[in-house]
Amino acid sequence: MVSILLLSEGSAEGVSNVSITLPQSFLDKMQGLLDHEYEAFMASYEQPRKYGLRVNGLKLSEGEFLKLSPWGDRLVPIPWASGGYYYVDSDRPGKHPHYHAGLYYIQEPSAMVPAELLDVRPGDRVLDLCAAPGGKSTQLAAKLQGKGVLVTNDNARERTKALAKNIELAGIRNAVVLNEEPAALAKVFEGWFDRVLVDAPCSGEGMFRKDESMIGEWERHSVSRCSAMQRDIMKHAYRMLAPGGTLVYSTCTFSPEENEAQIAELLAAYQDLEVVPVALAHGWAPGRPDWIGSDLVATLPAGSELINSLSGTVRLWPHLTGGEGHYAAVLRKRMLGGVVEKDADNDVGKGSLERVGRGSKGERTEQAGRGEQRNGVRADAERGSKGERTEQAGRVERRSDMRVDAERGSKGERTEQTGRVERRNGVRVDAERGSKGERTEQAGRVERRGDMRADAERGSVMRAEAGRGRKARGDGLKRASGGGAAGVVDAVEAWRRFAAERLVGAERWSGEPVAYGSRVYLQPPGLPRLDGLRVVRAGWFVGEAGTHRFEPSQALAMGLRCGEAALTLRLRADEEATLRYLKGETLHVDASRLVLQDASESRTAPHDGDMRALAPDGTKEIAAKGYVLVCADDCPIGWGKYGGDGLLKNELPAGWRWM
Repeated sequence: MVSILLLSEGSAEGVSNVSITLPQSFLDKMQGLLDHEYEAFMASYEQPRKYGLRVNGLKLSEGEFLKLSPWGDRLVPIPWASGGYYYVDSDRPGKHPHYHAGLYYIQEPSAMVPAELLDVRPGDRVLDLCAAPGGKSTQLAAKLQGKGVLVTNDNARERTKALAKNIELAGIRNAVVLNEEPAALAKVFEGWFDRVLVDAPCSGEGMFRKDESMIGEWERHSVSRCSAMQRDIMKHAYRMLAPGGTLVYSTCTFSPEENEAQIAELLAAYQDLEVVPVALAHGWAPGRPDWIGSDLVATLPAGSELINSLSGTVRLWPHLTGGEGHYAAVLRKRMLGGVVEKDADNDVGKGSLERVGRGSKGERTEQAGRGEQRNGVRADAERGSKGERTEQAGRVERRSDMRVDAERGSKGERTEQTGRVERRNGVRVDAERGSKGERTEQAGRVERRGDMRADAERGSVMRAEAGRGRKARGDGLKRASGGGAAGVVDAVEAWRRFAAERLVGAERWSGEPVAYGSRVYLQPPGLPRLDGLRVVRAGWFVGEAGTHRFEPSQALAMGLRCGEAALTLRLRADEEATLRYLKGETLHVDASRLVLQDASESRTAPHDGDMRALAPDGTKEIAAKGYVLVCADDCPIGWGKYGGDGLLKNELPAGWRWM
């Protein structure tokens, strides 16, 4: 055992009082693998770790963020990540109103690599299979820019709370959040996705410096057990990838058994998969096919092409680059009957990563506008006429005793629930978790209605039961509310009335209104039926129909722009009222600070409290009362209710408040 004192970039003395003790078996293994690099590798544990954040391109450009942020002049671009920046720990970005507005995500720098390698384009169908707590999902969504579909999944119910919260905080409109095993998803999404990300559960060796608890997890969970889980995940991920599609496999471990060996087995099993070489830059190192055990090599097809192609995968070492340890492989499924046309240089890094290249301080701006979705029908080369998709013939039976263990609970404690092994505390401390756990989890409670099981603040799961029908297109998927009692409103119609009166331009938004009981979602068009799956969010959760009114959700607020609400309160992030609002307090607001969006005159203007204007749809007048979208630096942070008496009632859910 070796104890190492960790340094901290942000402390006044440069040294923290935290030390880690590395297991001797880990040290012996690393010395055998690294040979002459071992000393440099060990020295990296005595260097300050790097902290990263990533600007949310759905809300603003990098240039806008740098002008707005109090640390804009201190942030240093992360060279491989679009919108990624190194920050100093003492700046504590998780304790700023901009974090609560979803303007950035706190993420370990190396953890930004897999989503960059996936090379997502607007309009793609994207799956993040082992997604919680959601850092990589928010990165993928920013690349989609509101076009296409993001399905984000985790098989641990507790961890989907943080996943759904982060999807909503980022203001993502075109995502569906599921809580399923990969085998169940493969039955619904066979050959459906253009891009698949598998950030696989692993032994976590690359995270030892970042979080000491990972060492205890490593000692309890063997590499061989993790390898078995990864193998099971990947066979189902393969089934869901469309011909011509791209799959990125990544881990935060150094073990060859979980990295190169996994890819070698996959390539041997599926002849239509190939490695797309990653261009080496930023201190990245090639994959190591020579580290695959001789027993595995003996089982592979004759010839060296498969083994040699593994050098096109990539390893990130803490002693060679500015981040923690990671591994990534980019795989492409060839088209049936031919090979997919490749980039001119057949090198991922030279295509996707060179687009990331930015000038000093990230002067490259990202498109922030939201485009219309093309009805979920992407003209993919691999789809036949009328959108018919060739399905893969091979079916692999689900292993009933295999739970894809993407999250190892604190102290390894497990709770058995309906045959599934659930993790308590949900704390696989993932690479994308920010420093000091600067992520709040949603804790608000919503009363269960009828057979509706998906609560926005509780992260519970609703099951889309087989046999339920669809009404006419536009009314969405209707779920029985339990008793059919008198007075139950049409939830979709209530949403439409609210949108017409209180929102601007909602009639042009993409997404099909779908009602689960009294709750309404805008679901990305073209999505397969979700019958039989455990659904956490069926789309963008816009609110709930009550007996007398429609109540907009926090997720709706976070997905809006200030100009899309009829009535707004525009605060500065640095003023006291902003902090008081984020703490859940009632605000005293002068009516002159409210801004009424007058769609009939296409302008916004402050008013005196007595002003009335046409509703955004032009059908009737509305008063400067009711739901107000509260914004900080022109970025929404939640709802309030203004009664015309100078008081703004705080509608921020408990789980979203400043703690």
